[in-house]
Amino acid sequence: MADEPLVLGIETSCDETGVGIVRGTTLLADAVASSVNDHARFGGVVPEIASRAHLEAMVPTIRRALDTAGVKAADLDGIAVTAGPGLAGALLVGVSAAKAYAWALDKPLYGVNHLASHICVDQLEHGRLPSPTMALLVSGGHSSLLLSEDITTDVRPLGATIDDAAGEAFDKVARVLGLGFPGGPIVDRTAREGDPKAIHFPRGLSGKNDPAFDFSFSGLKTAVARWVEAKRRAGEPVPVADVAASFQEAVTDVLTRKAVKACRENGVDHLMIGGGVAANSRLREMAQQRCDRAGIRLRVPRPGLCTDNGAMVAALGAEMVWRDRAPSSLDLSADSSLPVTDVHVPAAHLEHGHFHDQAYDALGGGEA
Repeated sequence: MADEPLVLGIETSCDETGVGIVRGTTLLADAVASSVNDHARFGGVVPEIASRAHLEAMVPTIRRALDTAGVKAADLDGIAVTAGPGLAGALLVGVSAAKAYAWALDKPLYGVNHLASHICVDQLEHGRLPSPTMALLVSGGHSSLLLSEDITTDVRPLGATIDDAAGEAFDKVARVLGLGFPGGPIVDRTAREGDPKAIHFPRGLSGKNDPAFDFSFSGLKTAVARWVEAKRRAGEPVPVADVAASFQEAVTDVLTRKAVKACRENGVDHLMIGGGVAANSRLREMAQQRCDRAGIRLRVPRPGLCTDNGAMVAALGAEMVWRDRAPSSLDLSADSSLPVTDVHVPAAHLEHGHFHDQAYDALGGGEA
């Protein structure tokens, strides 16, 4: 095996079918098939629709990634897949596909954690993660502060959301304002035309006696909804851009304050931000300002690597291979509530048989 392992990663935890190919810390391909338009009319992700979309997109997306990377399936040193957390049905499609490819290609299989993958993807842009790494993960389902000594074995949660995650709050506020779905990008764009100081919305769990590193955005979401409802009941126009900007300011204020505090109290001189909400322009701006003042180095991947993608899974898989971590067994199953402390799902031994030629050809191994 080459010093820089070649790994294919599959991500299907929600509504994005992501397939990435990484050699060491170099990204060769990042193919994504999104079903977001299929969910838009429902105002949120419908698990059954997402699962069906993954099933239809899987093989074409894998072929596209292999073509883009200019490699053959037989050249791979391993197959990595998100084993959890996420939507159960969606995860099962990805895990099943990864197991089929691993068996047919006679390659080691690595079932990895979605959240740890969001941290590891930063290696594709800024080099290997320092030790320890402080990470703020913000997405539709998670708002977490995590400390990691070794991304392949050790991720320690310092705090997490106790109700609505930041991305979920963005979706719900966008719905209240009639902006559409998904809410994150739309609120971000709308907020650029508004005044972030126009309305002072509450900062959840920011009191002196509140948990230092936990998050709560349910109260903020409710406060926005009530403010908008009061305006409409009074027959007054709703200043949508100002509401969006003020809401966004409240979210980013809490996230960045707690992240910088976590770095200071744990003696960490850098901060990595990942997850879909990390693409938010105001979050990136405020984080940079506060990190600069605190003497903390900020690492944030480009927006395309913040949202769910196969590249992040391949990045963690490549790190597993490079560090000679035990692969998963072929009876790997999806776990919708996989804790972040389970970075990957190992097996004591993994014995591969020889290629099953018919299955190998059916999966495209002989053509790619």
